[in-house]
Amino acid sequence: MSDLEAKVSAGWNRLASTLVQGGRADVRESGTLVNLPVTRGSTVLFPSLEAMNRMDGRSHSHKAVYGAMGTPVQHELEKLLSLIEGGTHTQVVNSGLSACTTPLLAFLGQGDHLLLPDSVYGPTRRFADTMLKRMGISTTYYAPMATRAEIEGLTRAETRIILAESPGSHTFEVQDVPMLADVAHQADALLFLDNTWGIGVFQPFEHGVDVSIQALTKYPGGHSDVIIGSITVNDETHWKTLRDASIQLGQCASPDDCWLTLRGLRTMGVRLTHQSRSALEIAQWLKTRPEVARVLHPALQDCPGHEFWKRDFTGACGLFGVELQPDISVEAAERMIDGLSMFGIGASWGGYESLVLPTTGHVRRVTEAGVPKAATFRLHIGLESVDDLKADLARGLDGLRQADQ
Repeated sequence: MSDLEAKVSAGWNRLASTLVQGGRADVRESGTLVNLPVTRGSTVLFPSLEAMNRMDGRSHSHKAVYGAMGTPVQHELEKLLSLIEGGTHTQVVNSGLSACTTPLLAFLGQGDHLLLPDSVYGPTRRFADTMLKRMGISTTYYAPMATRAEIEGLTRAETRIILAESPGSHTFEVQDVPMLADVAHQADALLFLDNTWGIGVFQPFEHGVDVSIQALTKYPGGHSDVIIGSITVNDETHWKTLRDASIQLGQCASPDDCWLTLRGLRTMGVRLTHQSRSALEIAQWLKTRPEVARVLHPALQDCPGHEFWKRDFTGACGLFGVELQPDISVEAAERMIDGLSMFGIGASWGGYESLVLPTTGHVRRVTEAGVPKAATFRLHIGLESVDDLKADLARGLDGLRQADQ
């Protein structure tokens, strides 16, 4: 096994025991169930008003007077997520998008300024351009590979948050998170990070992040049957602000979704050990194909920001991009995608199954530099046989140029 092959899965091996043992009842007690039971409920009863007042859910603990403020299985999930992310407190919310929007609403107010990377998740962009704009919050987009001087030149006295998404959703730029954190803190702002790609293999708070965002729908759920998200912080003041906003916004997740996510986390280590290695093998094989111009996998040297991945990450996942040669039309690429049999066509990722999604035509505000003009698509590598996945892709690639004739 090469050093690179070992690295892409090393982080998952180190995390395995935490995933299996964390967020569980004391297994030394007689009769303890392996998995926590699902606790469903809205109304919480108390023997007296005094007892109810002691459990006031408006506090910043997880004590609750109503089910929407959290259930036992949600709280155990939040504890385990805090361990994985290296933070002190986690708030589970009802979707990955809610994990992006809730902290923005919590920490921004009228007249504030937000910096977003030009590669940001599309729904986050839409939220900034619509709702935040209506609230009097301005947004400036920055090139994801911008230099320190360029980022500093975009900050203002009213800048409150710099948000990073590393790697980018479709173009997979790995950002210099420690640099962004330093710039943010010098400007008395906070650094938010959408860390969904890097869960378990990028420790946000070790690199200066203040708020870490997760779409738990992806690898923690792991089976494409749950929609859920989380926000983790490492500071008591930030926790107070986040928890207050979450309660005011009615943010919670169903006990069943929390239970499914907690169960998914138990096997995330072995799934990602396999999926990360499979994805790297397929990415390296795709680089040898004449139809492929570039493979956008952070572990490969020609991916933008590879040096930051090498420096800051302890592994990788199964999601990466592919750029085809300029003489291959978008229409031919779409026909190839339609003809694949092992890859489902789907907008999500992180489950046990392989997926493909066209990514041609990225929305940019700052610069088109580095954005492929040719046909591109995104691959999520699941648990299927690598040989079967390669054979399916080979059949599709073989027919690409014939499709244009």
